[in-house]
Amino acid sequence: MANPVDAEHDSVRAFQRVLLAVDGSEASLHAAQYTNALFSGRAAIAVVSVVQNPRTLFPLGATTQAFLNAARDELISDARAALQRIEPVFCGAMLETEVIDLSKRDGDIVHALLDAVAHWQADLLVMGARHHRGLLRWVEGAVSEPVTRRANSSLLLVPENSRARTDTPPQRILFALDGSAHSLGALRIGLQLASAQTQLRAIYVIDRAVHLFDIAPVDLLEGAFYEEGRVTLDLAERIFSDEGHAGETALVETHRTGDDVPHAIVRDAEQWNADLLVVGTHGRRGIARWFLGSVAARTLPLADTPVLLVSVPELAQR
Repeated sequence: MANPVDAEHDSVRAFQRVLLAVDGSEASLHAAQYTNALFSGRAAIAVVSVVQNPRTLFPLGATTQAFLNAARDELISDARAALQRIEPVFCGAMLETEVIDLSKRDGDIVHALLDAVAHWQADLLVMGARHHRGLLRWVEGAVSEPVTRRANSSLLLVPENSRARTDTPPQRILFALDGSAHSLGALRIGLQLASAQTQLRAIYVIDRAVHLFDIAPVDLLEGAFYEEGRVTLDLAERIFSDEGHAGETALVETHRTGDDVPHAIVRDAEQWNADLLVVGTHGRRGIARWFLGSVAARTLPLADTPVLLVSVPELAQR
């Protein structure tokens, strides 16, 4: 197992260029507040709003060009209003803002956001998250899930109804580890958001649920999980120490039936009262049997706190 514990401690600081994607929803307002609390004064911040092509929203047979033009004008007006609503959150700081009009370019919202991340060379994309759908409010699972799976940058999702405050930095950060180098690298990167007063916890989930595709005896698998978990948490303790933090660690178990790793992570976050959950986005299938990317995507709709999905570029290139 690759060991980021031994990596250089003076590596480039993460989250220097932050791209905030907004619409007119309360979720976007909370995401802007959280972005300001975490990154104002320490990172360059740009804000974008994507305007859907009205031709993709309405059946062509029921529309006229005049109707489409009017719909486009309204969508652009809404996007500009969303940007204007966000600007006061940053207390007059200079922000780069852009309205991305999909009626003038190919692709959908997901591709537009990923292109914007690449063009602006952002190392973090921040979005609001809602657990319901709306016609014109696109910052929801339909966008966040494919962005999660395709983005090369890190991603921060802020729920509309977050039980954690979004106007202050996190005070209790939970890191979910799977034993891969990516999850340990995500731990080191996520610690850059912690202050000396932040309480920290790292967990490794023992997947005890019985799966139809298991080919090895459950007891044998669990023994392997426990061993990998202990090694992983030992490394996490070393990273806490190396970065000058004190943090607790714990092995967490899923239930035998009707449970999975994402639910176990979110359950622990709720019980420990975490106000930020950090998960790596790229991993390898190892003893623990779960891909970080898959777990991250399935954790998002369950979480009621902000979730930071960390991409570790230097490992992703190997």
